[in-house]
Order: sequence, then structure tokens, then C-alpha cells
Amino acid sequence: MGLTALVIAGTADLFAGILLSTMEETLVSISGMMILIYSAIGMRGNIFGAMGSRIGTAMNIGTFEMSLRKGTVLRANVESTILLTLIMSIAMGVTTWAVAAAFFNANITVFDFIFISTVGGVISGIIVLMFNILIAYVGNKREWDVDNITAPLIAAIGDIVTMPMIFVATWLFKDKILELAHGEWVIIGVSLALIAVTVVFGVYILKRKVGRRDFSGEAKRVLVQSLPILMICLIFEIGAGIVIQDQQDALIAYAVLIIMLPAFLNQGNALSGMLTSRLSSMIHLGTLESGWVPRAGAGENFVLMYICAMVTFLYIGLISFAAMILTGGVDNIGLGRTLAIILLAGFLATTILNLLSYYVAIAATKFGLDPDDHSIPITSSVMDLLGSAVLVFVISFFI
Repeated sequence: MGLTALVIAGTADLFAGILLSTMEETLVSISGMMILIYSAIGMRGNIFGAMGSRIGTAMNIGTFEMSLRKGTVLRANVESTILLTLIMSIAMGVTTWAVAAAFFNANITVFDFIFISTVGGVISGIIVLMFNILIAYVGNKREWDVDNITAPLIAAIGDIVTMPMIFVATWLFKDKILELAHGEWVIIGVSLALIAVTVVFGVYILKRKVGRRDFSGEAKRVLVQSLPILMICLIFEIGAGIVIQDQQDALIAYAVLIIMLPAFLNQGNALSGMLTSRLSSMIHLGTLESGWVPRAGAGENFVLMYICAMVTFLYIGLISFAAMILTGGVDNIGLGRTLAIILLAGFLATTILNLLSYYVAIAATKFGLDPDDHSIPITSSVMDLLGSAVLVFVISFFI
């Protein structure tokens, strides 16, 4: 089931790569757009991947019910996820502007970045949230192990949805609102309104009375535990964006690489999310002994990740090359080098994510934290940075 989900996710990410390859004008016209796109994609996976992991754990221990009434696990996760999406979208806008201004000669204001990040983030977040609920519903009905399917599918959906929504928000900003007589003031007003809504919603969640017999306090717990981690993760996501932004010209020059890029990074995210979800559930159920030396149960999962990785990375390399040919791209790298790049980079990335996922889950347990809230965001963000660095290194070795 997990391998099938990874293949589906890889296929879906192909469309995100093709879309990215057609958006050269937008990427070049706004300094820092590549940073914003990849940090937004990564953060969407962090927030909603963690939600899927929490739901999977709730299913495994019998506390999940398919209801949005107050006090349920699902309601708490929906509320906390919406609020985290708002907060992190605003934070991404501010941080991307600061980095772009410092290193890439930013040519739009901080409010412009907040508008693009938050409008695009909220629209894509709502869509991904609906898919997350759908996966939970179908998984609950059919008694699936959602730990094996949520991470790859949500990561792929996040890629497919986030990228076009960021471009839609950019189109609204550049071609519609700025054309108005007082367009820049409209951007500032909308951005300030979004910040105000976020503050009010946050105060509402934090001041809510906690029930003793239900999960009415779960949204507050998720917010308090997740927000500091997500802020740290934002640093890694921005770092990944900087690595990619710095290599933007080289990636655009080789069509197959920019088509392959979203799928490669997403597979690292999906594999780390799948592994950390499985490890988190095993820790909650008491079937995985927490030690600094991986035990047999962890080793079996490591081998599974290598198998899934090699199959899916080979598949991604083949379909990316085929897509490049079918869309009229120039074959200036060859199929052999394309496969060599993605397989070597994939093997190195999988080795890193195996060890990273295990030790992050164990560390969260040692410090009395919930692995569902911390493992996926940390591993996904670090893998975005390390995965992009590994891919760039391997590309430089072959080209």
C-alpha cells in the first residue's frame, strides 16, 4: 500500500514539475519566488503530514471518530491546522522577503510577500485539509493503516495544489490588484486584515476552556507544541529554498532537472513522513523499544524505505525524462545521466532520512514530547534542506 501511494505521489508530482518548468517568467521577474514556493510546499507537508500522523495514531489507539463536533480529535486537528497555516504563511512571507532583500535584491515589499504567501497558503491549505479529511474518512471506513498512505499522498497533493495557488496569488497581485489606482494600499490592507484574523483566531484557541472528558483542549496542545517546532523548521525550509534559488539558472537550463525537482524532494518528504508515522505509532503502541542503537523493528523499516526509494526514484527519473521529451524540452543531459543523478541522490537521501527519522522520533520520546507533533515537521524540513543539497551536489558531479 505504501509503495503504491509513493508511485501515485511521484506521478502527481510530475505535473507540479511540468508547471514549474512553464513558470520561468514569474520565477525570474520576482526575486525570491523560488524560496517562497519551496518553503510553502515544505511547510504544507509539515503541517498536514503531522495532522495525518496524529489521526493515524488516534485510529490505532481507538480514539478517532469521523465527526467535526466540538471535542473530537478531528475537530481539534482541523482548528489547529487552519491556525498553523495562517501563522506560518505570514511568517514565510516575512522571512522570504528578508532573505530576498538581503541576498537576492528583492523587488517587492514585505506586504506583497505576505499577501502572496498567505492568500496562496490559505487556498491551498483548505484544499489539502479536505483531502486529509477524505483520506481519514476512507481509511477509517476500510480499516487502512493510514500511516502508510497519508504522508506520500498529502505531500503530493501539497505539491500539486500549493504551487498553482502561489502562482494564482502572484497573478492577483501583479496583474489585477496592482493595476488598480491604489493597488499597493489594497495589498497592505488585505495583509493587515489576514494578520488580524490570525491573531483573533489564535487568542480564541488559547483561551478556550478545556474539557476533561473530550479533546476540546487538543487544538491548544497541538498549537503550543507545534508552533515552536514549525518556526525552527521554517529556517530549514528557507535554507532549502536558498539552495534551489541559488541554482535557479542551472535548473532552468536543464528541463528534465526542474521537472524532476518537486518529485525528488517530495519523495524524500514522503518517505521520511511514512517512516516517522510508522515509528510514532510503534512507540505509542509500545512495539518499538526506544534506544540510541536502532533495534530489529527499526531495521526492518529502514530496509523497506530503501526498497520503496529505489523503485520510486527510478520511476520518477523515467517519467520525468519522458515528460521533458513530450513537452518539447531539449534533451541536453541524456537518460543515462538523468537516472544516475536521481538514483545516487535518492540513495544518499534515503540513508540520511532513515537515521534522521529514527533519532528524531526517539529524541521526542526521551524529552516527553509527542512524536506525531514533532517528528514529521522536523524530519521533513531537514530533508528538504539536505535533499536539495544532496541533489545539487550530485548534479554538479555529473554535469
